[in-house]
Amino acid sequence: MCVVTPVNPPPLDRTSPPRPSDAGPRPVAALPEGVRVRALRLVHGDPRAAVELAARLTERQAAGLDPLPTDPAELAPDVLRAHRLEVRALPDDTRRLLLLAAADQYPVATHAFLRAVAAARLDTRPLEAAETAGLAYATAGGVGFRDAWTRIAAYESAAPADRRDVHLLLARVLHDAAELPRRSWHRGAAALGPSGRLAAELATAADRARAAADPALAAALAERAAVLCPAPRDRSRLLARAAADAWNAGDADRSRALAARTDADALTGVLALRTGHAAEAFDALLTGASACADPAPLLARATEAAVYTGDLRRCREAVAAARQLGVDPPGVLSGIAAAVDGRYEDARDLLEATAGRCGPGGDPTDLLHAGVAALMLGDHPRAATATVRAAAAARTRGLPALVSQALEFRAHADFWTGRPRAAEAAALDALRQAQATGQDNGACHLQAALAMFAALTGDGDLCRRRAAAARSHALAHGLGLPAALAQWALALLDLGTGRYGPAAARLRALAAFGPGHGHRAVRHSATPHYVEAAVRTGDTRVARAAHADYDRWARAVRSADELALSARCRALLTPGADALGHYRTALELHAEGARPFEHARTELLFGSALRRLRHRAEARDRLHSAREAFEAFGAPHCAEAARAELRALGAPATPARGADSPAVLLTAQQFLIARMAAEGATNREIAVRLALSHRTIDHHLRGVFNRLGIRSRIELVRLIAQADAQGTTSGPPEGRGAPDDARPSGP
Repeated sequence: MCVVTPVNPPPLDRTSPPRPSDAGPRPVAALPEGVRVRALRLVHGDPRAAVELAARLTERQAAGLDPLPTDPAELAPDVLRAHRLEVRALPDDTRRLLLLAAADQYPVATHAFLRAVAAARLDTRPLEAAETAGLAYATAGGVGFRDAWTRIAAYESAAPADRRDVHLLLARVLHDAAELPRRSWHRGAAALGPSGRLAAELATAADRARAAADPALAAALAERAAVLCPAPRDRSRLLARAAADAWNAGDADRSRALAARTDADALTGVLALRTGHAAEAFDALLTGASACADPAPLLARATEAAVYTGDLRRCREAVAAARQLGVDPPGVLSGIAAAVDGRYEDARDLLEATAGRCGPGGDPTDLLHAGVAALMLGDHPRAATATVRAAAAARTRGLPALVSQALEFRAHADFWTGRPRAAEAAALDALRQAQATGQDNGACHLQAALAMFAALTGDGDLCRRRAAAARSHALAHGLGLPAALAQWALALLDLGTGRYGPAAARLRALAAFGPGHGHRAVRHSATPHYVEAAVRTGDTRVARAAHADYDRWARAVRSADELALSARCRALLTPGADALGHYRTALELHAEGARPFEHARTELLFGSALRRLRHRAEARDRLHSAREAFEAFGAPHCAEAARAELRALGAPATPARGADSPAVLLTAQQFLIARMAAEGATNREIAVRLALSHRTIDHHLRGVFNRLGIRSRIELVRLIAQADAQGTTSGPPEGRGAPDDARPSGP
């Protein structure tokens, strides 16, 4: 982190305005997660400083609406005061050496302490007093401080004249070509007042630092140049550059504070894209592009804003703006606009051209867009490659903000290609980075993705908690993408637990959600899950229309995975034995694709259809294969659904059974229904989960009560619990399965 401190700061006892006295103390743990991470980073992890900072934040700062303070004297003045007292207790010669070391390390690291000591012929023996006091110690490269706050105190407790002297000394010994930006920094830090010459030198040095992929140094140089610049217009331009550099370096709070002192639409749009309202970001970026000599990067960011809002129709506006400005619109922008217009073949060609630019060593933004295009095409392996390379390129160029953004989309690719644990780990890592760098909108997107992972693993509480957090932030900031993903996650959780009605309702609602609340691409991608849930509830009218559009897109992009899912939807919508051919087509296409979770789900649905049509041997094979895949994938709810289907076929006995066990007295079908009833499912819910008629469930439950000699569900719960305790509920023996006399109400 780079913190720029004025050379002649006001007295160090200054404090920022405290929060209203009636607000009461605010514990660090009470801060939103993103604010808490950034606060800890700003105070260098010091718990005392964190407590002090939390108590001093305004309500807007605590909510993440305003940037946090970055001046050490405003972060934790009491902690800094205590450290200054310790430093001031040292001998003068010791304090001078500590000042030289601190100026060499903070706020810009120049690594010139030993050369400066030699050039000034300073005696280093006074450092022993600092070692004795436990404040600092000699190292091979110079001086090590006890902690960051001691280093800051060593610098800020010195007189302005002494600080100017050490900066000039350090500038004098930095003369290699690679050290010129840091030499300019020290010259600027020693300046007494505005200087056009020094401001120009610092601006040039900032350009060099930017070219050397050191945005933190570039931000410090550009900000200092702005302080020394006598011309207001040039000062605003330098502040905008400093804000952009600070953002690229991951210092969101300083970037936002600097941006507030400019009127740059482009910068406002970039920051709003990741921290503010996405629709406002789009407008600002489009306005900035019209006034920019090179509008292409801002149009690319406008594309991202449209994707985050879910207002994909605005991509047409960006395409029109690009043509008016005489530049080619980004490929992913044109592809999305074509898809929104229903020109699926044109969209495919445009997205394919963009997705093809995923070679190593490319521009990180271009690679990110290649990954997004590949995701839209259903080409998840290529999306994974592009996003991984985007993150690597961003790291190489010192752009942590872009690293986090690339990992957001990598998580989707890893998830669908059968690496949920890797996807979850990548998403958690990206979430930490997004929070540390102040990218609240990116963190919201990752929360929604993590809700999807939790739904898959059957962790309902975690799924609902993450989905609620994502939707709360998304709806307040116009982020349709994470809002829709969170809704899909909850539907996936319902689907995995057999709650088809709520799942269908959630996914159907996605079609009604407008920009900022839903997302057309997410609604489209969730179509196979919606068709499954809708068919289970007997409401196929809307499902058929949704599948028709999905099938048209699948045929346009020619993705094996998309075509497989379309064939599965067709099977679900086809009654009786005619569905089996569509299931077999789907499995053949899955074999060519790269989505093992959906492959297993197709096998589960196929096995269920085979069971109802009394193709028992093939059904057993499909269901066993699905169960094994779900267990390997880490999807326990889906694995349990496969086991339930196997029990309905008459699974072999494994543990011993008592003569009066429900597993012995009941048929396979009765036993399965009895267990669901004991778990609290209503007759109608059981009918939906087993794709049987309501009358069939009534009939089976009457048989259950007669065979067990009971009259109430309370007694049924007790008998099933006793059987569980004795290990006798793995299902009836082979050969005792009930005849499949049910009249299916679904596939």
